[in-house]
Amino acid sequence: MAKIKGKSLVGLDIGSQVIKAVELIHSPKTNIYALSGYVCHEIPPGENVKETLIKIWETNDFHTTKVVTAISGRSVIVRYITMPEMSDEELKNAIQYEAGKYIPFEIDEVMIDCLRLPDIKKGQKSGGTTKDMSVLLVAAKRDKLDEHINLLEESGLWPIAIDVDCFALGNSFELKQSNNPPSNIANRVTALIDIGAMKTNVNIMSGLQISFTREIYIGGKDFTESTSKKMGIPEKEAEELKKNPGLKFEEVKDYISSLLDDLTHEVKLSFDYFEHQFDKPIDDIYLSGGSSLLQGLDESFESVFNKKPIRWDPCESFEILSEKIDPSELKKKASQLVIATGLAARIKKD
Repeated sequence: MAKIKGKSLVGLDIGSQVIKAVELIHSPKTNIYALSGYVCHEIPPGENVKETLIKIWETNDFHTTKVVTAISGRSVIVRYITMPEMSDEELKNAIQYEAGKYIPFEIDEVMIDCLRLPDIKKGQKSGGTTKDMSVLLVAAKRDKLDEHINLLEESGLWPIAIDVDCFALGNSFELKQSNNPPSNIANRVTALIDIGAMKTNVNIMSGLQISFTREIYIGGKDFTESTSKKMGIPEKEAEELKKNPGLKFEEVKDYISSLLDDLTHEVKLSFDYFEHQFDKPIDDIYLSGGSSLLQGLDESFESVFNKKPIRWDPCESFEILSEKIDPSELKKKASQLVIATGLAARIKKD
């Protein structure tokens, strides 16, 4: 296999049940991205995340300890806000005062960042001539960030950036499209739905621009628990049954139908909000995440949204460098690697 000389970076997605890691190598001369390693590793019962991370790096041929990882959940706040037009330097100062209106924590408890979104819908202040601009505001609890960084450093890793899951989802899509973009991508609106064990990430892209994000607290664990309780079986057995129900398909479908209705309802609310705000319909729905393999999920989405969801592989356009990587196994794991790939996509900025 070809060898590409360049810098490498590992995108590290630490889930509640599975740790996913993707190492990308980028050659600045040829602008080629290549996959040099990946891992989907379940956290063994009784083992902590630190022990699992150490084992992953001891048993895999990653070329670097530099990682980009993410935090998510209720300690992370993402808001799209409108502010008067100003310079980037003025924005950095103003956001410290403006953030208090949108964050349910004390300002000194959080780390704040922001980004001007020039392509998002703009408006005019009523009764005046000052233009408004759309701003992405992100705040994360300092103690959660410190805890996360300490975990990585104690595991022998070098965290060069801490991202947010929903942005990594968008970055993964952008990296995939940038290698071979459809001619009409700039005019399409794509909804990325990543269903994990504990929650579902929604990211709506206008072309390659992130326009809306949301976390829905329904995930694979909810479907497993529902199946386990209603069938009176252990959760481990229910986990396998929900993916491969076989002759019990209709029975399992009945047990999880109300949760599927709740999930699609929440996704629809997100779509409705976006379409109302930006006057653009959703063109495509892309599904990913380990829990997106749930039997009957595609049919539910197609029934509610009148369009067939698309399964996507974030790694399919990368050259594979390691002979240890089995392309067929990689394809099977692809759905779980979307966020890890998006985190590794930071190599473009590193």
